[in-house]
Amino acid sequence: MIKSTLALLLLICLSNALQSQEECLISGYIINEVSGDKLEAANIFDINSQQGTVSDSEGFFSLSLRCEKHTLRVSFIGYESQDIILDANDNTPITIELSPSVPLSQVEITAEAESNVVEESQVSTVEIPIEQIKKLPAFLGETDVIKALQLLPGVQSGGEGQSGLYVRGGSPDQNLILLDGTPLYNVSHLFGFFSVFNSDVIEDVKLIKAGYPARYGGRLSSVLDIKMKDGDMNKFHGSGSIGIIASSLTLEGPIIKDKTSFVISGRRTYIDLFTRPLSRSGFRNEGLDGSTGYFFHDINAKIKHKLSHKDQLYLTFYNGEDQFHLNTKEIQTIESEFVNSELSWGNTVSSLQWRRLWNNNLTSTFSVSNTRYNLITQVANGTETNGSVDQEISLKYSSGINDYGAKLDFSWLPDNDHSVRFGVGIIQHRFNPGVFDLKQVSDSQNIDVTIGQKQETTQEVDLYIEDDYKINDKFKINAGMHASSFHVNGTNYLSLQPRISGRYLLSKKSSLKASFATMRQYIHLLAFDGIGLPTDLWLPTTDKVKPQDSWQAVIGYAVKLSKTYNLTVEAYYRGMTNLISYREGSGLFELNDWQERITQGNGTSKGFEVFLQKKTGAFTGWIGYTLSYTDRQFDDLNSGQRFPYRYDRRHDISVVASYEIGPRITVSATWVYGTGNAITLANNQYVARHPRTLINESFGAFTAEDALSRNNFRMRAYHRGDISMNFSKQKKGYKRTWSFGAYNVYNNQNPFFLTSSTENVYNQTGQLIDEEFVLKQQNLFPIIPFVNYKFEF
Repeated sequence: MIKSTLALLLLICLSNALQSQEECLISGYIINEVSGDKLEAANIFDINSQQGTVSDSEGFFSLSLRCEKHTLRVSFIGYESQDIILDANDNTPITIELSPSVPLSQVEITAEAESNVVEESQVSTVEIPIEQIKKLPAFLGETDVIKALQLLPGVQSGGEGQSGLYVRGGSPDQNLILLDGTPLYNVSHLFGFFSVFNSDVIEDVKLIKAGYPARYGGRLSSVLDIKMKDGDMNKFHGSGSIGIIASSLTLEGPIIKDKTSFVISGRRTYIDLFTRPLSRSGFRNEGLDGSTGYFFHDINAKIKHKLSHKDQLYLTFYNGEDQFHLNTKEIQTIESEFVNSELSWGNTVSSLQWRRLWNNNLTSTFSVSNTRYNLITQVANGTETNGSVDQEISLKYSSGINDYGAKLDFSWLPDNDHSVRFGVGIIQHRFNPGVFDLKQVSDSQNIDVTIGQKQETTQEVDLYIEDDYKINDKFKINAGMHASSFHVNGTNYLSLQPRISGRYLLSKKSSLKASFATMRQYIHLLAFDGIGLPTDLWLPTTDKVKPQDSWQAVIGYAVKLSKTYNLTVEAYYRGMTNLISYREGSGLFELNDWQERITQGNGTSKGFEVFLQKKTGAFTGWIGYTLSYTDRQFDDLNSGQRFPYRYDRRHDISVVASYEIGPRITVSATWVYGTGNAITLANNQYVARHPRTLINESFGAFTAEDALSRNNFRMRAYHRGDISMNFSKQKKGYKRTWSFGAYNVYNNQNPFFLTSSTENVYNQTGQLIDEEFVLKQQNLFPIIPFVNYKFEF
């Protein structure tokens, strides 16, 4: 009897002990108390067990703790920390609201938790808060996300003032650019001098240069993940700006308080309002009646709706367009000749997302989306009498891409050491490689002919799984697999792309990091080696044109030098295959199959990057340095020999600094230096006769040039300094900010392109004695001051 009683007591004690060790999941959302925006990478830390986690991109967190009462400390840079006492037995998701605690000027540059630079498993990833971007000197006063990213190591611009991204030897088409998870194809306004992103509606900017998590796919070079802000659920407010070339207005607020919100923003340039009267005056001096003009506009909108505490809907919309025209007509009383030309291009993006919290450790996001990019250029020439057209001939060229996509993503947190993501997606691409519409209208005949490339419809399917796994206190990895297939004209391509990155803590303040990733890209951008004109073509992989592939390996070191200084050092190597380029002598406006105009080849890029940043305080900034080598090799180009990539840049330096003089005044400055771009110069020049000369003498002879190798010359090194000052003041009912500054403040004559010619050489008496080859540099931007007025209400 005694033994039975002791056994029963022992069993009860063991049961109680086991129950006390049972774990419960605590989950919820971290949001901004003022705006309701979700906070990514907020720290959630249990004081008792010393366990913790961070919130994901939706502000969601899940933490496995013993089933008892706990004190959680929730913190985020720039916000007041909170200590919350809760019972883990209550598995209802909670919402924790943090209030801003410091001026925006003190928000850290990378928007990472204080120790993330050392502890995170992912390498080559930078996040920049939008408020930091808004403080940087801006070209013509227009804040630009892309230009801010160009100040980071490993990221280059295509040339003077351009908004392209060339990341670690890649080209612009190799960047996966996402707006709320939906791809964008052309991100440039004003022929590449501005990007399409309106900073007033952007919440978060993340650039991944290597170690890509498996959830991303379809590009080789980088991932630029941009998230729009959610509208304020509690109150209505807005902001706007008036600048030299553009103005914008943003409004947000609740539709149904605490349930449905909206944000909408519009931006438009007014260059055309100034150029139109000036151009008319100039044309009249030449006996013409005409005008020329250019403008672009953006519209962003987003609606958020809470179906329940577990379900949320998001509707996102973006439309942007550039339009350029040149119209002239002879000033005649009876009959006159006219010429009308137009060029327009733009994106339209729409998506619907349904996010659901299934339980404390499983969430899902289902989304459907549509992306359209179109380019249209047309020229018309004819005659008219008293305003009535007698005859007209017009040529219209159009190209573009239209995507319909659907995707289902899951995020699963089985315990504190694992964060698992998996999902599937499908995209139907419809490519228009280029169509010519030729029309002729006259008294004698009407002609309407369409000539061009056949449209292609393809399907791309993606599957992925990844796990961010904390093996022990020192070792953490992110490992995954991305699988894809691409179906076109009966041909199916398959790909398995393993990804792994990890970190090993050397101490609490330093770590070693490494990554290896393979990528595949099924779409191509056929571009000229020039400025980023919108005439570049998006084209599919076909049974003749293979998909692009790459692999990249990175090793790095991260250290916290102090509470406010971080240092990262990374070395990388990337190999690329099946890159495309025009064949020698081929061009855009040709009628033969585009597949016959291209050739495919390989490329490599290797480099070394240093990034020193000061994260908080009145003085913030960073210094970045890149040493890199990038080349290309095509069997059909340059006699099969390797040649430097046009944007191969040996040395690249950026210095960024911002100082808060007081609560109302901030001074910011940037300085950049880069090795000059590689260009091709002819080694020989000779006179040749046109092949048709034998048929028609009017074709005559022409001067031809021959280069022994591609990109055999370097332009002068590029360097530039920019500066800006912001003066803010709180007025009754609103806050206003005046911004003054200058682009290229010390007026350096940076090369935009080079021209060559042969000039006569004379002696002192004026006698012709020789000819010499002359190379002249053409500059684009001198010092350009700007002023901008912003208001918030």
